[in-house]
Amino acid sequence: MTIANSNRRQFLQYTAMGALAAALPGVSLAQVRSGGRAADQSFKADVEIALTAQAADVSILPGAQTHVFKYSGKLLKGPQTALTELPGYLGPILNFERGQKVRIYFDNQLPEPCVMHWHGMHVPQVMDGHPMYAIHRGERYVYEFEVNNLAGTNWYHAHTHEMTATQVYQGLAGLMIVTDEAERKLELPSGEYDIPLVIQDRSFSQGNQLRYMMGMHQRMQGFRGDTILVNGRTDSAIPVKTRAYRLRILNGSNARIYKLGWNDGTPLTAIGTDGALLPKPETLPYIMLAPAERVELWVDFSGRKVGSELTLQSLPYQISASHMGGGMGMMGHAAGQSEALPIATFQIIGHVSDSPKLPDQLIPMRRWTAKDVTDSDKIVPIAIGMRHMSFQLNGRTFEMENHLEIEKIPLNTMQRIRIFHEGGMMGRGRMGGGRGGMGMMMAQPHPIHIHGQQFQIVSRMQTDASSSRYDTIKDGFIDSGWKDTVLVMPGEEIEIIKPFKDYTGLFLYHCHNLEHEDMGMMRNFYVG
Repeated sequence: MTIANSNRRQFLQYTAMGALAAALPGVSLAQVRSGGRAADQSFKADVEIALTAQAADVSILPGAQTHVFKYSGKLLKGPQTALTELPGYLGPILNFERGQKVRIYFDNQLPEPCVMHWHGMHVPQVMDGHPMYAIHRGERYVYEFEVNNLAGTNWYHAHTHEMTATQVYQGLAGLMIVTDEAERKLELPSGEYDIPLVIQDRSFSQGNQLRYMMGMHQRMQGFRGDTILVNGRTDSAIPVKTRAYRLRILNGSNARIYKLGWNDGTPLTAIGTDGALLPKPETLPYIMLAPAERVELWVDFSGRKVGSELTLQSLPYQISASHMGGGMGMMGHAAGQSEALPIATFQIIGHVSDSPKLPDQLIPMRRWTAKDVTDSDKIVPIAIGMRHMSFQLNGRTFEMENHLEIEKIPLNTMQRIRIFHEGGMMGRGRMGGGRGGMGMMMAQPHPIHIHGQQFQIVSRMQTDASSSRYDTIKDGFIDSGWKDTVLVMPGEEIEIIKPFKDYTGLFLYHCHNLEHEDMGMMRNFYVG
């Protein structure tokens, strides 16, 4: 089955919501359904961009073009560097400066509702892409916000109720890069030496059309394609010279987790995570990268021979009991990944004698402790669970306008949040039928994304640390930087500290396995 007819049920469900009126801060649901949001004339924008979501036919594989959904962009005001086109189906790269005021005119020309989320950005509720603000074909929503983030690599993507997985899969995503003065002083590789890599997996029919199979297995594990794309293309050969480069890597896949490593065993040097640069470079044997996570690498090709190659791979790893998955061959299954997958090959085409040096220190970052938390006696839970063949958070699935008492967060506070698997990895307690039963379906990873400001990971505890499976991934986590998405492995308990400042309203937290999100593994925090 292709994607063309996959969204009819969701579309009908969503249009039925048009009669609802939500008593929420900002624009009500009824107001949104009347035609989106107009520009605020008192907001003096430094940058104005028009982004349109529309159907398009693009060349991905040899032969017939592929029908996709695509963000098309046009710079209306601001520096020419604010918008950079990519040659594939992905949206343009948006390049912003910290402190800039940005206005984005979003027009929906798709045959279904759509809304945009600025993933990683600190913006008000009405600008954040909550699905309550989705607009129909022919409508416009104007996003206006000041860039309050540190320099780093963020992204934007569709966030439509029960359609996020299919819309992102069809192409509705793009990178958003923030710069600032502190970053410029480091003189990191820039221009042609600053390379974005958006990694996605897709499947295609014989006619080169996107295939999106959604049987029970795909719903429970998340969709995995059989073809790796980089920046929306299958041609992943990248010419480089004998000098240092900065790679900005986004896992833009729906569900696939990558274990990044070089084919010759060279360690990776990380200089940034989701939200910003690290305090100092970190060297790892490999890096685990879940959907929505970003990592920035310093890669120095100095000393390599012209004509040689270096391939970035996803290395083999295990996650959970192997009988959970079907045989998915080289591309792996629910147990992880059985063989190395090539992602991008860097071809050394030229020799240069000069190259920047890796800084010993990057961006200062004060580590938060319990003393920084507003209420040290309070821990906000995010419990990962499952009931009735549906993944849940804190015992509930998504409710557009509702929140629990434990999901109420006072404005301008710092909160301690604990993310854990309810009932244990094997499904004890309320989560399932014990070992070997439905609980085994719970023994899988969940990348948990929390909207709003970036957070810090305080601790990561594995309750099944003796597992040999965990040994295949445990050295690939970077917990020292700014994050907005954290990969929670089976049996893990993770504690974070997160600020909830400046803006009131409903802000989402959810699994960024997009099939899980669309199945209801998403909730609201109410900040007020």
